[in-house]
Amino acid sequence: MSERLDSHLPLSPAALHILLALAAEDLHGYGIMQEIARQSEGIYKVGPGTLYDNLQNLIQRGWVQGLGARRGDDDPRRRYYRLTDSGRDLLRAETARLTQVVREARSRLRIPNPRRA
Repeated sequence: MSERLDSHLPLSPAALHILLALAAEDLHGYGIMQEIARQSEGIYKVGPGTLYDNLQNLIQRGWVQGLGARRGDDDPRRRYYRLTDSGRDLLRAETARLTQVVREARSRLRIPNPRRA
């Protein structure tokens, strides 16, 4: 993991979920909120204030790009967002960090690896 990315980890839960929601496709704000709820099976939800504050920060850091409205969208006020290459690298780094945390927790708690069980 590069030092540059490492200095931004760990990500806040909101930032992690927003980046994860944008990993597969460009989404508008409400779509991001829906995707976060879907991925977490309704356990984690972000409200508009949390979402847009975090999106602004992610945009300023260059990890998310604001795209504006899409042609043909039924609501021209919708602004879409895209994960940038550096945002994708950051998400990969956080995923690797979390994998190591889970590996250590499984070892210490003597929880069998699900692939080997």
